[in-house]
Amino acid sequence: MADASGPLDRVFHALADPARRGMLERLTRGPASVSELARPLSMSLPAVVQHLAVLEASGLVISAKHGRVRTCQLEPGSLQPAEQWINERRLGWERRLDRLGDYLARQTAKGDEGSPA
Repeated sequence: MADASGPLDRVFHALADPARRGMLERLTRGPASVSELARPLSMSLPAVVQHLAVLEASGLVISAKHGRVRTCQLEPGSLQPAEQWINERRLGWERRLDRLGDYLARQTAKGDEGSPA
């Protein structure tokens, strides 16, 4: 069985929650404080902090404390391993579907050869 604590697993785990995806979506517009990230969510600040801890552990987000304010931002390139993994699977399925299409086209052509004109 694969290592459940691997970097790719942590990224997919982090992306699995809609609240965390919402935080990431907000961070695509630029850095934000924890309070700003919490504002649209219907959860306590400690719950938001726990979600941010998951995002940081996955490498998707980094944060820094400036005085009393913790500011979060996206980590550039952090989605590349997940994107690469997904693309590899997509390419494999596209190749399989292309082979299936070729096979079906050959079967159709064979069927056309034996049909009366």
